[in-house]
Amino acid sequence: MNIAIVGATGNVGRKIIEVLEKKNFSIDNLYLVASSKSAGSKLKFNSKEIKVENLETFDFSKAKITFFSAGGKISEKYAPIAAKHSVVIDNSSYFRMDPDVPLIVPQVNSNDLKNLKKNIIANPNCSTAQLVLILKPLHDLFNIKRVVISTYQSTSGAGKKPMDELLEQTQLSLDNKEISSKNFTKQIAFNAIPHIDMFVDDGYTKEEVKMINETKKILDKKIELTATCVRIPVLVSHAESLNIEFEKSFTLEKISEVLSNADGCKVIDERKDGGYITPVEAEGKDDTFISRIRKDNSNKNTINLWCVSDNLLRGAALNAVEIAEAYLKLNNERK
Repeated sequence: MNIAIVGATGNVGRKIIEVLEKKNFSIDNLYLVASSKSAGSKLKFNSKEIKVENLETFDFSKAKITFFSAGGKISEKYAPIAAKHSVVIDNSSYFRMDPDVPLIVPQVNSNDLKNLKKNIIANPNCSTAQLVLILKPLHDLFNIKRVVISTYQSTSGAGKKPMDELLEQTQLSLDNKEISSKNFTKQIAFNAIPHIDMFVDDGYTKEEVKMINETKKILDKKIELTATCVRIPVLVSHAESLNIEFEKSFTLEKISEVLSNADGCKVIDERKDGGYITPVEAEGKDDTFISRIRKDNSNKNTINLWCVSDNLLRGAALNAVEIAEAYLKLNNERK
C-alpha cells in the first residue's frame, strides 16, 4: 500500500512516521510531502532515507491513504484534491465540524467510517481525543449529564516554534535577561496562559469551543460541556482536570474498573505521594493516563479526575494511524 504524509517535516508529521514504523504498518511506498521550503530534505523511515517532495507538484494519485498535518489552510486547498484519488485523514480543524466528514476516535465511534461522503476523515483536537476515550465507557454505563473541563496544554500543541520559545525564554529568565514573546500573548516560561487560539464573542476561545463541539459530535450532542484551556510551560503532553456529572449512581470501584478496561486508557491512581501521572511521564506513551479519581462531595452523582496524554501521539499521530487501521479493517470486512 502507498501512503503519503503532507506536513511530514512538522511535529505531528514526524510522529506519524514514527508510529507507522513502530506499528510495522504495511507500506509499499511512503511519500513524504511538505512545502517548497522543506522539499529536497530527507527523513528516515525504517532506516531508509526518503526525499521530501514539494506539495505544490505532488501527484496524489500515487497514494491510497494521505495524512494531512500541515494546518487548516493547506487542508482546505489540497485535501479535496487528494480526496479525488485517496482517503484523506486530516489533522487540522478545517473539516472537523463538516456534517459530511466523520470526526473519528476509533475506540469511540469507528462505525462512523462506514459512509464516507467526501473521502475525508477528520482527526479531532488533541485535547478532545484523550477526553472522549475516558468519557465513552463512562457514558455507556452511567449516562453523562455534564462535564467541566480545565486543560493544561503543552507548547508542542502550538508547534515547534512555540516549543523553541519556551526553551529560549526559560534560559533568558534564568539569566535575568529581558523576555519578549513572539508565539504567545504573554511570557510562557514559568507562567500559565489562560488563552489558546482566538477569542469568540461570548468570551470563550476557539480552542474551548472546539473541545465542546467536537465532543458532542463524536460522543453525544446531549452532553453539556464547558471548558477553560490553559497553556503551560511544558514541552509535550496535555493534562486535563475533569468534573463529570452522571444521570445514574456509581461506585468509585466500578469507575476505576471500567476505565482500567477501556482501550487506550490506563489508570494509575494511588493515594500517596507520586501516585499519579504527570505530563513528563506521559511523553512517548500511547495510553491516556487517569489519576486522582474521587467523588465530588459538592454534587450528586459526580466525580473528579485527572488525565494526561502525549498530545503528539494520542492526540494526533497515533489516532490518525489508528483511523487508517480502522478504515482498512472495515474495508477488508466488506470484501
